[in-house]
Amino acid sequence: MSKHHYSYLALGDSYTIGESVPLHEGFPYQTVQLLRKAGFAFMAPEVVAKTGWTSFELAEHLLHTQLNEQYDFVSLLIGVNNQYRGLPADDFKNDFEFLLKKAVHFTGQKTDHVIVLSIPDWGCTPFASGKDVDTIRNEIDHFNRICESGAKNAGVHFIDITEETRKAKNDLSLLAGDQLHYSGKEHRIWAEKTAGIISRFTHK
Repeated sequence: MSKHHYSYLALGDSYTIGESVPLHEGFPYQTVQLLRKAGFAFMAPEVVAKTGWTSFELAEHLLHTQLNEQYDFVSLLIGVNNQYRGLPADDFKNDFEFLLKKAVHFTGQKTDHVIVLSIPDWGCTPFASGKDVDTIRNEIDHFNRICESGAKNAGVHFIDITEETRKAKNDLSLLAGDQLHYSGKEHRIWAEKTAGIISRFTHK
């Protein structure tokens, strides 16, 4: 009997792609690398994400794109561009609930196979110099409360990576060369958290 190779779909924006770092340093790829090292058989992750995407743009893409019918695991990290563009939180909430339903659907209704990651705080990066970082922080926190509440209501996992990303204010090694996105070192932390959850629902 052949070994089951697990599939993993990562939905999101620039943070999911790993903007400004090599492909293999983005957290979805590092997640799979960690799981493979632990002895689990995983295919390369399928990443559906684009720099600049809002929750609405990700939802639109999913409505008009043919993906596999099912994946073993799905992660969702979205919302920073809604905040950056000053879009209404209520609209984000509606989009997010739709995206969660899609994510759960992709796993064959296995809610414990869906992982939501919180939105990083770009206000702690040099890119935010001269901007109102307190407002950015408060708005990111508000969007993350929507993410956490939505995840809880849907019965899926929620990982808080926001506080971790705020360390970049005093540790530039956590940032990529563009001083806005995150380095492979930071992505590794997200990957460890994600892999930690996935490993509980896999077998070697």
